[in-house]
Amino acid sequence: MLRSVVAIAAVTASVMLLGATATPGPVPDDPSDPVRASEYWLDGARIREAWQTTRGDGVTIAVIDTGIGIVPATFGDAVIGGTDVSGTGTPDGRTPLGAIDGNHGSWVASLAAGRGAPDGTGMIGVAPEANLLSISVGFGAAAAVPFTEQVAKGMRWAVDNGADIINLSFTTNTLDWDESWDDAFLYAFEHDVVVVVAAGNRGSGTSIIGAPATIPGVLTVGGVDQTGTASVEASTQGITIGISAPSEGLLGVSADGKLASWSGTSGAAPIVAGIAALIRSAHPDIKAIDVINRIIKTAIPVDGAEKPSDPLYGYGLVDAAAAIDADLPAVDKNPMGDLAEWVRLFRRAEAEPQTEAPITPVEIPPLPDADAPTEPGSPLLPSADSLRYGTLPLVALTVPGILIALGVTAAARRIRSARSLRAPKP
Repeated sequence: MLRSVVAIAAVTASVMLLGATATPGPVPDDPSDPVRASEYWLDGARIREAWQTTRGDGVTIAVIDTGIGIVPATFGDAVIGGTDVSGTGTPDGRTPLGAIDGNHGSWVASLAAGRGAPDGTGMIGVAPEANLLSISVGFGAAAAVPFTEQVAKGMRWAVDNGADIINLSFTTNTLDWDESWDDAFLYAFEHDVVVVVAAGNRGSGTSIIGAPATIPGVLTVGGVDQTGTASVEASTQGITIGISAPSEGLLGVSADGKLASWSGTSGAAPIVAGIAALIRSAHPDIKAIDVINRIIKTAIPVDGAEKPSDPLYGYGLVDAAAAIDADLPAVDKNPMGDLAEWVRLFRRAEAEPQTEAPITPVEIPPLPDADAPTEPGSPLLPSADSLRYGTLPLVALTVPGILIALGVTAAARRIRSARSLRAPKP
């Protein structure tokens, strides 16, 4: 089980009045509008240039979050389906969950695919013609279902209901994840879905990225400020960060239709998810791994950052127009890692018990009958064994020894006699 409290990646939010409430329609763009002009990422990430090619038509982004509010001016024709996996929301996934963070899902969705006003004013999303799926989850006490189970169920529902991209703007503040997420994320990857994840924020207590940003294959998004510098509070660091996007001074439409100012990689992630939608719309047959590859390979380099990937910036700053227009060959593997291979190496299943072959008894022939016992003889009389192993060897060794000794003695006597005969007499 996950050992830490789930944290939504937003840092701050202050509410302002929404600039427009008209019903959605064709989406023009008025850069002179004060709200639209505040969306500095539209030009900084070259999103307006990308709009010359596409605005995300035909692509569906699933937002697994606190629920997308019912705001006709922003989400009227954008949300095409939804569900609740928390056990406390409404079946359509549109009722905001959480007394504090209930607006979070609406802020995320408006950055990804908010429609904007018909006259080209008011907040607009990165892919304003993309569709949205609202999957409501509850964080902490706002849910009757364990969080890990909610995410796993939400991932599968999103895939089964046509998601091309899944946005996850939360972190668990721990590097590992529940094993149930293995199958859920693999299910998304196997169905060619791009999964975009927020890196987390130091301001929310995340000193380093945590799951799901650590899962191989997801596109983890770090945050930068308006100058393109890594954000101190509204981002974090980690080796799995793939791309950076604005995370400070963001705008978002709340569930009650008001405009809010907020910060965090919770907002950087849907900006990248919207760009992924633009890519998939411009290249309808493109694979998810090629979408990710385009985003990281066309990133704007950051001076002083580590190459090829930096723990603060990943591969660099996201560039929507370049990601769409670049002439890149298709890749055969996900540049952000292979979850299936990771599972194979680190989730080794218990070996199945080996079937033992039946043991066939071996028949051993009976031993021959023992010799019948002999009558015990007198201990003073020699036995056959004592003669064989004692007396006879002793005699064989003693007789030659005696003969040798006698020969030596006789020789010694002859020598002494000879010496006495040769000795001079006085």
